[in-house]
Amino acid sequence: MSAYRWFGLLLLCVFVAGCSSEKADSVSAEKGISAGLLVTESGLGDDSFSDSAFQGLEQARDELDITFDYREPFNGDFEGHMKDLIEQGHDVIMGLGYDSQASIDALAEKYPEQQFVLIDAVSEFDNVTSITFREDEGSYLIGLLAGMKTESDVVGFIGGEQIEVVERFENGFREGVQEVNDNAEVLVEYAGTFDDDSKGADLTREFTENEADYVFHAAGFTGVGVMKEAQNLGIYAFGADSDQYYVAEDAVVSSMMKNVNVALYDVMAQLTEGELLEGGLQELGIEEEGVGLAPIRLIQLSDEEQDRIDEEVN
Repeated sequence: MSAYRWFGLLLLCVFVAGCSSEKADSVSAEKGISAGLLVTESGLGDDSFSDSAFQGLEQARDELDITFDYREPFNGDFEGHMKDLIEQGHDVIMGLGYDSQASIDALAEKYPEQQFVLIDAVSEFDNVTSITFREDEGSYLIGLLAGMKTESDVVGFIGGEQIEVVERFENGFREGVQEVNDNAEVLVEYAGTFDDDSKGADLTREFTENEADYVFHAAGFTGVGVMKEAQNLGIYAFGADSDQYYVAEDAVVSSMMKNVNVALYDVMAQLTEGELLEGGLQELGIEEEGVGLAPIRLIQLSDEEQDRIDEEVN
């Protein structure tokens, strides 16, 4: 090949590369708003907290044309995974649960221009928007159902780790049961983990040995074991965070909906409308549609019982 042809080929490559670079820059400019999501240590597939957050961003992707990436911190390296998301240049970084707070606080200080969202914990940094839920309000509704329908007058609550957010589930449930049934006993156990479905099953069996006929969990993947074992044992269960009926269709009466998906969708809607996040704390309860009840299945409520539930929801 002649020197002229080599030179011409070289010029063509430079031209194509330049066009490709301009095209990439154009695509990047048109990319729109993006988010980086760090789910809980148990990862996706929990039919609960992490999956709900992921679904909110999927909806935002489909309806608002945002993009997002995510990490599952199975190795416990929350900060490392979150830093990786920051380096991708996302407009907002989202962390779920109290386990992610220390990493968000450290990185919020290091990257003061980066916007963060922290779910279920509260940060003092100005570039962190903290979103918490009034779990006690939603769990109170579950307690009303359990208290009204128990035949043994024994119901149970199984928590994951004994932390403030899970204790709000417990307290609301206990108050709801006692509001409508003075005779009911509420059994309470904490598994010490959100990641062990067999532990959830073991605790459920212990409850049935003490005559519990309704069990409510706030235990992440541990709660999957609760619901499936309730089905095996022929008792009723309640889900948490999302509609968990499909985990155990012969057992799950309803679920305490904690609308993490709605909260994260709303964050992305705000950003796509050109608004910056303001930081600070947002608390979402029944009035704000942050918590509520999934459809009630498997049991029948009297008109009076249904009115009692409606009174709290509306």
